[in-house]
Amino acid sequence: MRRAYNFCAGPATLPESVLQQASDEMLNWRGSGMSVMEMSHRSDEFVAIAEAAEKDLRELAGVPDDYAVLFMQGGASSQFATVPLNLLGDRTSADYIDTGIWSQKAIAEARRYASVNVAASSRAGGYVDIPDQDEWQPDPHAAYLHYTPNETIGGLEFDFVPDSGDVPLVADMSSTILSRPLDVSRFGLIYAGAQKNIGPSGLVVVIVRRDLLGKARKETPTMMDYRVTADHGSMYNTPSTYSWYLAGLVFQWLKEQGGVTAMGETNARKARKLYGFIDRSDFYSNPIAPRFRSWMNVPFILADEALNGAFVRGAEERALLNLKGHRSVGGMRASIYNAMPEAGVDALIDYMTVFEKERA
Repeated sequence: MRRAYNFCAGPATLPESVLQQASDEMLNWRGSGMSVMEMSHRSDEFVAIAEAAEKDLRELAGVPDDYAVLFMQGGASSQFATVPLNLLGDRTSADYIDTGIWSQKAIAEARRYASVNVAASSRAGGYVDIPDQDEWQPDPHAAYLHYTPNETIGGLEFDFVPDSGDVPLVADMSSTILSRPLDVSRFGLIYAGAQKNIGPSGLVVVIVRRDLLGKARKETPTMMDYRVTADHGSMYNTPSTYSWYLAGLVFQWLKEQGGVTAMGETNARKARKLYGFIDRSDFYSNPIAPRFRSWMNVPFILADEALNGAFVRGAEERALLNLKGHRSVGGMRASIYNAMPEAGVDALIDYMTVFEKERA
């Protein structure tokens, strides 16, 4: 069976070996006579799956013991409300950095619960770079500082971890988690929707420093209270069992690839190849300041927008899928997450070369 190269921003491509293992285990997981989808989340079988997934994630990401790892539902967007409800405590304000559409969504939701101070914004420059931190204007009374390390739609990515001092640093790492090494201890809380580098959509992983638990506002729904989730091993209710299982398979696959250090080297190489080709071309261009170009989401523009449709159709004929850019920015976008093999990037560059020769 021929598999396409899927450049979708999410739900994104998964490792083929993971899909094959899930297929092999679909009807009968390890002789249990059941699919994982049919297991009780309280069963010994599923508890073993869940514990192994958390153990592997902790190992891969280097999660310290004083952090809880939560497997929650609702995707990253649910965290836009969950974060302020849990972290404001007795404070009323929070700092946010505006670098694109996803940080804007987080800001809009947080304003339902807090006075949001936009400490820095990329808006004035058209969201193509990130202000130097010495230009930021944080609120000294903020409960936390929230930022989006990588904007999947615009392709704008931080090349540094902000210094938030004693204020807990919160990051939406949906599109960058496990793509390279990270010092978790610099963060108060990390959350990540699964559908880019972890597994299927619907699941969201939260890594939170334990001293931040127990501060939820009284009106916080029980299902959104981090302490409740932590105290119940992410099983206060029936969790997304199959997504959790698939995430565990991806974690095992990542370990087989050499972990996040090896994955980071591969991801950097993939990005260099694609950006290098774009920069050498007079037909394609990328609008983002080179320092802040995303490793994971590479937007590019054709010299003649009238050719966009032909480019997408030609790509699909070559089994290069989901290259059309987000409707809000147009152009093209190639998402090259962990599971996108380097051969997929090479195939895309080959096609772009042929298309340029034919249409330039």
